[in-house]
Amino acid sequence: MKSRRQAEILRIITEQDIETQEEMLENLRRCGIHATQATISRDIKEMNLVKQPTDGGVYRYVVAMEQPGQRAFAGRLKDIFKEGVTSCAAAQNIVVVKTMPGLAPAAASALDGMEIDGFLGSLAGDDTAVLIMSNNKTAEGLCRDIESMLE
Repeated sequence: MKSRRQAEILRIITEQDIETQEEMLENLRRCGIHATQATISRDIKEMNLVKQPTDGGVYRYVVAMEQPGQRAFAGRLKDIFKEGVTSCAAAQNIVVVKTMPGLAPAAASALDGMEIDGFLGSLAGDDTAVLIMSNNKTAEGLCRDIESMLE
């Protein structure tokens, strides 16, 4: 349940500007996940989420990056990948990531929110995400990074 809740939190903060824990709880409830404010607070801390200002002057939750521009995965995010991703393969400039059922959108969404060199975008189904990279070399590098997290 914890992994599913945290994967859903990643998906929500990537798709929407979430400013408060109450907004987070409301969005989780819409997805059928019921949690307390204390649980969400612990998740935010474990997942290394921080509030970042938007262009509109409000704040939103984002995954804190250790060094922008690098493939740095916050500790809990790495754990979610390890628990949810089952395999990864590169085919030219495309990376195909297989996940547990229902987790591909969260994995793709998490990657979309990171500053990964050469990452152009993603498409996700239920248990498969297709990541589009700028070239073959960046695709192979990302795939190696993901595979190293799975070991």
